[in-house]
Amino acid sequence: MNTATSSPSSSRRRGPLRAIAHIPFGWQVLIGLVLGVALGLVATAIGPGSGEDGANWLTTTLDTIGSTFVTLLKALVPPLIFLAIVTSIANLRKVTGAARLAGKTLLWFAITSLIAVVIGIGLGALTSPGANSSVSAKSADAGDTQGTWLDFLTGLVPTNFLGIEGSAGDDGSVALSFNALQILVISIAVGLAVLSVGEKKAEPFLRITGSALEIVQKLLWWVIRLAPIGTVGLLGNAVASYGWDAIGSLGVFVADVYIGMLLVLLVVYPILLRTTGLSIGSFFRGVWPATSLGFVSRSSLGTMPMTQTVTERMGVPRHYASFSIPLGATTKMDGCAAIYPALAAIFVANFFGVPLGITDYLLIVLVSVLGSAATAGMTGATVMLTLTLSTLGLPLEGVGLLLAIDPILDMGRTALNVTGQSLVAVIVAKREKILDQTAYDASVRTSFSAIQADEGAEGAEEKVAEDRVAAELSGQDPAAPAEDTVADPERVDQLEEKVGTRA
Repeated sequence: MNTATSSPSSSRRRGPLRAIAHIPFGWQVLIGLVLGVALGLVATAIGPGSGEDGANWLTTTLDTIGSTFVTLLKALVPPLIFLAIVTSIANLRKVTGAARLAGKTLLWFAITSLIAVVIGIGLGALTSPGANSSVSAKSADAGDTQGTWLDFLTGLVPTNFLGIEGSAGDDGSVALSFNALQILVISIAVGLAVLSVGEKKAEPFLRITGSALEIVQKLLWWVIRLAPIGTVGLLGNAVASYGWDAIGSLGVFVADVYIGMLLVLLVVYPILLRTTGLSIGSFFRGVWPATSLGFVSRSSLGTMPMTQTVTERMGVPRHYASFSIPLGATTKMDGCAAIYPALAAIFVANFFGVPLGITDYLLIVLVSVLGSAATAGMTGATVMLTLTLSTLGLPLEGVGLLLAIDPILDMGRTALNVTGQSLVAVIVAKREKILDQTAYDASVRTSFSAIQADEGAEGAEEKVAEDRVAAELSGQDPAAPAEDTVADPERVDQLEEKVGTRA
């Protein structure tokens, strides 16, 4: 009786939370976008606060929510880069023609970046965004984060094994940060060392890194679940801090960037898919979860587990996807490293009245195609922009002119980045005849929750299969408890080899 009377009240208390949890993830993100804009407008209407920075309580709250979400993503980036790259390179030992696959992946990274940067240059040349801008020259600021070719080259040399950098504050405090470019170099070196020492010596290490990678990716899934809340804070703070005036004063530039990205996404990518003999609809239905998550998270590395998952679901073998996607998440950026810096360089040249010749445009192409890896070392598109400006000899103060709208542009840039990373993996797999065409053609638009559920089910099925194989190889009853199953070393080696080929 007590149970019967308590259940309705308990259900009522938990009803709203359950209702929110059952809303599809995509709709949660959309609601977060709408709430973010609404709260940003409310914060703007409230006016300046009494704090030193002039921010009111709502703006401060939104900033705290958004920055906390980004900080959680950044905290997992260093171990994710190291573990993913080491594991992916080590997995290449099981792949026939691994060097050819790696070479073709890098080639297609360059091809798509080249097309993207040419589109950006074309739009900039047609519209002259800097000449038509009403942004104030007082906004010009070189910024604290800059990138040059010297920075890029010296950044390749790790200062320590963890890629840790320290900086002293004005108050005497010391802040530590990770140099992602150095972590990438260390990871590649460790991965190659794993291949060179041989399978028997490397296997204990790979077991640890493989297990650690699974744990880090699970943590990332948990953080990704917070994306709708983070979206409220990120977008709300952007609207409150910069307002629509900043977008209006840079209207032509903003339009150019998004038109360029849409041309690449909806024209170039479909053409490449069609010429490769792949269904356009199947690709976009399959990649949608990664594209939408990249838009709200603004982090290619933070979206990497989702990007790899949807790529594998489209029929790309795991042994190749686990190599191409982590590599692409650090070096393949059609939005941040191609379209944006090309248009931004033309904008700065227009604004300061610096004429650009054919040599300058060729330099923009060169920097965009070869300099993508520089974005891994510092702050994404901002570093790529300063690298481009310094190469062309343009004023670095032009960076400050565009910072106000960077969060708005970064959403589209990241969405394009992760879509391009998956696209290259699919195209290379198709051309190398390792793509599961049936899985690709059956690609459907899948919810975030469904992907998580499938991942968990797949892991459980693989564990059952491994236990059954272990039991069979050891001569025990497959139904016997795991602790009763004992195999001699030779049979263990056979099991590892057999299970290792399931990808």
